[in-house]
Amino acid sequence: MDVAAEVVQRVAELRRLLDHHNYRYYVLDDPEIPDSQYDRLLRELQTLEAHHPALITPDSPTQRVGAPPAAAFAEVRHEIPMLSLENGFEETEAREFDRRVREHLEVAELDYTVEPKLDGLAVSLRYEAGQLVRGATRGDGLRGEDITHAIRTIHAIPLRLRDGAPPLLEVRGEVFMPLAGFQRLNEAARAEGKPGFANPRNAAAGSLRQLDPAVTARRPLDMFCYGVGSLAGASLPRHHSEILAQLQDWGLRVCPEWRRVSGIDACLQVYREILQRRAELPYEIDGMVYKVDRLDQQRDLGFVSRAPRWALAHKFPAQEALTRVEDIQIQVGRTGALTPVARLAPVSVAGVTVTNATLHNEDEVRRKDVRVGDTVVIRRAGDVIPEVLRVLPEQRPADTREFRMPARCPECGSEVIRPEGEAVARCVGGLICRAQRKGALKHYASRRAMDIEGLGDKLLDQLIARDLVHTPADLYTLDVAQLAGLERMGQKSAENLLAQLERSKTTSLAQFLYALGIREVGEATARALAGHFGRLETIMQADPTSLEQVPDIGPKVASQIHAFFQETHNREVVRDLQALGVGWTDTRAVPTERTLAGQTVVLTGTLAGMSRDEARNRLLALGAKVSGSVSRKTSLVVAGDNPGSKLEKARELGVRVVDEAGLQRLLAGEAPD
Repeated sequence: MDVAAEVVQRVAELRRLLDHHNYRYYVLDDPEIPDSQYDRLLRELQTLEAHHPALITPDSPTQRVGAPPAAAFAEVRHEIPMLSLENGFEETEAREFDRRVREHLEVAELDYTVEPKLDGLAVSLRYEAGQLVRGATRGDGLRGEDITHAIRTIHAIPLRLRDGAPPLLEVRGEVFMPLAGFQRLNEAARAEGKPGFANPRNAAAGSLRQLDPAVTARRPLDMFCYGVGSLAGASLPRHHSEILAQLQDWGLRVCPEWRRVSGIDACLQVYREILQRRAELPYEIDGMVYKVDRLDQQRDLGFVSRAPRWALAHKFPAQEALTRVEDIQIQVGRTGALTPVARLAPVSVAGVTVTNATLHNEDEVRRKDVRVGDTVVIRRAGDVIPEVLRVLPEQRPADTREFRMPARCPECGSEVIRPEGEAVARCVGGLICRAQRKGALKHYASRRAMDIEGLGDKLLDQLIARDLVHTPADLYTLDVAQLAGLERMGQKSAENLLAQLERSKTTSLAQFLYALGIREVGEATARALAGHFGRLETIMQADPTSLEQVPDIGPKVASQIHAFFQETHNREVVRDLQALGVGWTDTRAVPTERTLAGQTVVLTGTLAGMSRDEARNRLLALGAKVSGSVSRKTSLVVAGDNPGSKLEKARELGVRVVDEAGLQRLLAGEAPD
């Protein structure tokens, strides 16, 4: 029967696509699509050829492994072909594999070795008289590339085997790049303005196929061995699991996660266990390999054109997938950080339907040049938030536009600023921004700010959920009836909280400035501002140059203070707070002489004459830095009653220690004993 023209055309198109992607993957080490997309194309071609055998040709991608050797490397012919493995994606396919091999061997149950399928580059190592003489890539399975110069730089590969190794041994395994090393490599590349590698597999392949071995030597490569090819002068054990143990005895590394089990149910149990721990492993794997353990049974089962019948690669759900960017929206975090998020056409990744992916920050969006309408590769590993790895520019629509961070916050309309030297853009509407509301209110009420006792997380959640409080000023408009109606808040609790709010209206200018939650303004900076300017109005109107005249305030902090008070909404909240009775003595403060500037003081134990907070604030006013831990940089330790381990540490390091009387003399401007 004639094959339909559209089937012939689709087979030709699939072969063209697969050849193209094979070239990108194996020769250029620069894949355009994730493995899962390649697997889908290959399976579609396999299905069409299975239904129409007349279309199968010797050069079809279904009949070949990998790609031919590159011209830049000498060719190596493998004495025993390095074949690929049959893939299975569902549990039913694993069970079907088990059924086939058992029926062929006429046995009820089989022993298997189960090994992680490493996501690296398959290589062959040849040892003669125990000495490494050649390393080669798998290539197309029959011919590979001579990469001995690169292989010799990998510390995990022994240049000489241990005593007892056979006169001739060809061992097969996977060269890979550990995840930590991959991350360091990409960070270093980006720091130099160079593009990073797409994934650890391509980083490993690109490193191995360098012509200069010095480049390979600088790359963090590793290797696990998983089998033997040629062998002379010795015999192999009867089981594959014994071969793995033998390889270790000869000084070669094998993956520590392999298991020997009985039956397909046990294989699947190991599969599920390792899948659960996949994100914790220090290297990437994309599935588990089931191998019939007995070598005589392997020989009986034999091979098909491109794979052994006695092994199956049971792939994990793909961690990468192709999808389309439908929109780029901005999320505002509780600290005001603006994060661009890609809204995606729904796609299944690692067994989960993904519709959003983080784009991190403006620089990352521009570096990857992600645009609405783009086709992108996304990745989801373990519980990590999905991210866009790269764009496929060849599939970009003509009408796309570059991403621009908004000048105004999408939540509250306040100005968005990005301080020089920082990657993150932030909304300056800290007092009125919906996204920052709880964080701003919680900070305002905290002990070292306005010290409003009883206004905790759960109560704030209820006030916000019922839309009773939008800004700190709204706290002072609450009444007993509103508060008493909240969960776990009766009449008495409501009255107590209102009393705390009333008490908080009388404060210091420094505490009020700190309570506003201006980014980079801590207690010491707030105190310095209050001491230098004396009046809130003056601070609100100060330009960055004036603000930089305050001790310890540099350009970055000055810009944050200026931006905060330039925002109309923030000024309105400050005015509302003053109108509701929040106030302080608004006369110019006499600057305190900073007699302790440059000194680091640690407080430990209980003080009788003052609280630790009071002591801390008075030390800060004198210019000291108050630390919570003792180190060689500590200038002085103040020890009250029951001082604990900090006193012991101070004595060990020879740091000066004074008691409370010494602290009082220090605060009075006298030298402590």
